[in-house]
Amino acid sequence: MLMVEAQSVHKIYELNGIKVHALRNINLIIEKGDMVAIMGPSGCGKTTLLNCLSGLDDPTSGVVKIEGIPLSQMNDNELSEYRATRMGFVFQSFNLLPVLTAVENVELPLLIAGISETEARVQALEMLATVELSEWAHHKPSELSGGQQQQVAIARALINRPAIIWADEPTGNLDSTGADQITKLLKRLNATNRQTFVIVTHDPAVAKTADRLINMKDGAILSESAATSI
Repeated sequence: MLMVEAQSVHKIYELNGIKVHALRNINLIIEKGDMVAIMGPSGCGKTTLLNCLSGLDDPTSGVVKIEGIPLSQMNDNELSEYRATRMGFVFQSFNLLPVLTAVENVELPLLIAGISETEARVQALEMLATVELSEWAHHKPSELSGGQQQQVAIARALINRPAIIWADEPTGNLDSTGADQITKLLKRLNATNRQTFVIVTHDPAVAKTADRLINMKDGAILSESAATSI
């Protein structure tokens, strides 16, 4: 089953009257359960591609489909609902609320979705166990290491059981130990849950865990290969 399909996607920004081609004729297919890494030099369009594929940004032209549905056919409310229920997001900055404990951060999306406090707490604790962070459930972010904070962020991204997880430099703010932990966690979650992962990264160790590697340059896809070839 196709999870993501991009057809002739372009993204053009206009800065001070100058047109900047951030994405150039992107054609891409990602199957359900794939783990895909996107690499390339800074400014090559990796994050712009992630944002256009996930509906956080609109392409200037072309079509993006998720699970066969063109994103352009959804209105803002429908797209927000789809992202909340079918997508998870992990960023370089952990974006945890500092006044909340780990479990409170993880359960927040469920509470917003109208799940009862009791059920949200049960599910959040189960998800923290999945990412091997149960013993830190009642600690605030300031009491956690960078790697542990990213584990909480991943648990929060997964709490709604999304079909696809978008990750933008998930190990970018971590030391080598934390990065290794997160890399192994992402691979384990992909293998266990068969959820689709699309990961923008500069880290070859992260890319090697993926099924496919997409190399970008100057807004275009330069090559695609098996990630083990890097």
